[in-house]
Amino acid sequence: MGLFDKLFPKKTQTMKAFERWGTLTAYKAAFTTWRGEIYEFDQVRSAIDCLARNTAKLRPVMTGTAKKNLRTVLKQQPNQYQTWYQFLYRTRTIWEMQNNCIIIPILDDYDETKGIFSVLPSECEVVEYKGKEYLRYRFYCGKYAAIELDRCGILTKHQYKDDIFGTSNRALDGTFDLLDLNRQAIKEAIKNCATFRFMGNMSNFAQDADIEVERKRIKDANMNDKEGFFLLFSNLVENVKQIDVKPFTIDKTQLELIDSNVEKYFGVSVKATKNELTGDEASSFYEGAIEPFAIQFSEVVSKMLFTLTERNIGNGIALTSNRIQFMTNRDKLNFTAQMGDRGVMYIDEIRDVWNLPPLPNGLGQRIPRRGEYYFMDPEAPDESETQEGEDDAN
Repeated sequence: MGLFDKLFPKKTQTMKAFERWGTLTAYKAAFTTWRGEIYEFDQVRSAIDCLARNTAKLRPVMTGTAKKNLRTVLKQQPNQYQTWYQFLYRTRTIWEMQNNCIIIPILDDYDETKGIFSVLPSECEVVEYKGKEYLRYRFYCGKYAAIELDRCGILTKHQYKDDIFGTSNRALDGTFDLLDLNRQAIKEAIKNCATFRFMGNMSNFAQDADIEVERKRIKDANMNDKEGFFLLFSNLVENVKQIDVKPFTIDKTQLELIDSNVEKYFGVSVKATKNELTGDEASSFYEGAIEPFAIQFSEVVSKMLFTLTERNIGNGIALTSNRIQFMTNRDKLNFTAQMGDRGVMYIDEIRDVWNLPPLPNGLGQRIPRRGEYYFMDPEAPDESETQEGEDDAN
């Protein structure tokens, strides 16, 4: 039994009679993969890797009290094959490559969800079977599977014409064609630079056969000696010149423009791929490139794991991040000092800003506060009077 059989029970692998599910638009509710080879371009891979590894650092947080068994499992890992980092990294990569990502539930013997998994189908469509909508997949191995649409999570991007799925990355067709042509041109340039070509005029020949004999003689005289040679030409060859091949490649300005197109499309700058963002720049990158995915993921997965009633009373899953970590060390020091002095943050929260572990035995669940700060709420006890009363009693 392979991974496919474990993810998709037998009953989900067959669907004998189904109908096409109609949408509000004239488009069939389906998507197919396109140009998977764009992941082989270094500009694309570095941009997607930057997005994926920063997304994978987000922390899943479960809220509410429903489905305690599922909550216990997801607290540690999304499924038995991946960690949360691996799951989020692959999910974000699929989402960027296909503008769609299908998250399916892993079911136990009692048809209850025991995990989630991101699948990479070569084709996916919404079909109707016995009055219920299903998501039907075709994988690269040729196998099919289907599962109820409301049990799946669909992450989309660039969604326009299709009511269910996002569009492809064909907007980058021209950019990728130029990148591919430039890569081929560089390869051919290296080959051409390793060869020598000469040209000359041959005179005093009346027949084509004589020219062919003389050409063969020159080649044999110059190319058959494997130990090294001088280029030898008879006095019948005049104006011998070396052919200087100058292959065409994209210049620096054009290449920077192409790189800029990739950066704008994926929302990743060169500084982000080199891990050089700090302060406001890092915060802006989080808000523009990481937070939108986190919001959609949280909403989609909460919807597929919990009923409407359960969500209404606070059950769900959310991807969170300590955005304060984007600050410089000077800003962190000022922030934690001011917030700690005013009693706004717990000790453990302050330690988390500096990537320090919580204090043992719950000692970090206390609020530090300097003595010159006190509560202005008239109903709150005056700590100074309380302290004096305690001193008198002692």
